[in-house]
Amino acid sequence: MRIFSLLVIVLVLPLSFGYSQNDKILQDVDKYLAKAQRDWNIPGMAVGIIKDGKVIHSKGYGIMKQGSAERVSGGTLFAIASNTKAFISAALSILEEEGKLSWDDPVQKHLPYFKLYDEYASQHTTVRDLLCHRVGLGTFSGDAIWYNRNMPAEEVVKRAAEVPQAYEYRAGYGYSNLMFITAGEVIKAVSGKSWAQFVEERIFKPLGMNQSCTSVTQLPKRKSVATPHKPVNGENIPIEWVNWDNMGAAGGIISNTDDMLKWMNLQLQQGKYGEKQLFSAASQRNFWHPHNNNRVSEAAQKQYEGRHFSGYGLGWGLSDYRGRLLTSHGGGYDGMYSRLVLVPEEQMGIVVLTNSMKGISTPLTYYIIDAMMGLTPKDWSAEALERQKSWDDYRANRLKKRYDKHVKGTTADVSMDEMIGLYRCPMYGDIEIKKKGDAMTIHFSNAPNLDADLKHWHYNTYEIKWKKTLAWFGFGTVQFELSNDGAVTGLQFDVPNDDIFFEEINAVKVEQ
Repeated sequence: MRIFSLLVIVLVLPLSFGYSQNDKILQDVDKYLAKAQRDWNIPGMAVGIIKDGKVIHSKGYGIMKQGSAERVSGGTLFAIASNTKAFISAALSILEEEGKLSWDDPVQKHLPYFKLYDEYASQHTTVRDLLCHRVGLGTFSGDAIWYNRNMPAEEVVKRAAEVPQAYEYRAGYGYSNLMFITAGEVIKAVSGKSWAQFVEERIFKPLGMNQSCTSVTQLPKRKSVATPHKPVNGENIPIEWVNWDNMGAAGGIISNTDDMLKWMNLQLQQGKYGEKQLFSAASQRNFWHPHNNNRVSEAAQKQYEGRHFSGYGLGWGLSDYRGRLLTSHGGGYDGMYSRLVLVPEEQMGIVVLTNSMKGISTPLTYYIIDAMMGLTPKDWSAEALERQKSWDDYRANRLKKRYDKHVKGTTADVSMDEMIGLYRCPMYGDIEIKKKGDAMTIHFSNAPNLDADLKHWHYNTYEIKWKKTLAWFGFGTVQFELSNDGAVTGLQFDVPNDDIFFEEINAVKVEQ
């Protein structure tokens, strides 16, 4: 009996110890997340963790809307934005495995109208190229084409031909939403269904992602929906959900941690769910194979414990940390940021969804990785918060430089009647300058949310007074360009931000 009792003690103690250790780790993580949410002044966020096929954490922190008492939960919906891109890769892999396309098919085989900046790139760009940011377009270049506009995805793709080349074809990295929009149109051409229908039927439904959706138009039917916020001078300003349907294949999915944990488990199980296979393990390896590589800076090596590589697969960012492969992606939507990180060798995944535009999600994922791997976590949140403050200072100084150069007491060189009229940009489309009493307004074609009043700034430059609060930018100006003989010829924009590049809009006056 004594021997049996000793065996029971020997066998039971390690199991009890393991359980209590994991429980203690999660308690510490929970406290850290709650504190970080307060430190960063994030209205609300949700965090999910999966380990060894089991959901061990799916919880909300904070509130769904500033000034509201409604708490965020694991079921609260947020925009996952560019974490959508991995769903597009998965959708295309399903079609590839069914023999309906090849990764190396020229895009023009499925979309004859597809064109880029030159004939060679247009003819040789493949389905694979669309998903790894190597076609020669600059990061975020051309996003002004789709942003806040009622323009169909096909038209957005057609206008990509007017976006300038930024680097040699397949010889660099430029994060391109336009190419993922194109990939969505390939899905439609091959399957006969929109990318959204395909993802809903072939991915959401099998996985039981029942609350996830592909458009803001579906949100009224959902129960728990977070409100986007724009940080302004230390305050969180609630803003409207923005319709991203025309670029949905690049960032349109709306989900919660409960559903995203199912998606993450699918990835960690190499396409398997239950006894079924959504896509093959070979496809999974293809997603996580580096198709495009980036240099790792000395600062990054130091910050991320001797990082050796950084690259991009098919809809996934790839890197290493403490000898482990990380497959990850971030997402930025108007008023919301997200982050998803998988550590395949540890069978672990983490997702962070927020209703603010602050960089809290990445440091939280690294803290959780350290904690779950039994490492001594550093205060990732505090370090990142200092960097966030530096970034905020940089953006404030960028605007200050504009204000410092404001010259008061000047007048325009031409009359208002000479400025009003229609202006056209091959990449963007039409822009109208209209007269409104003693002032002027500006209207961007198919973009009523961008309508603005114009207020004289100095000389031939006018401040753009947006009628709605817009997430990515605020202050901006437009200059009326003149020919040598003093005639108005075009518009030049200066809207300082890091995402929507108005300076790419070269609008020429076409009529009075």
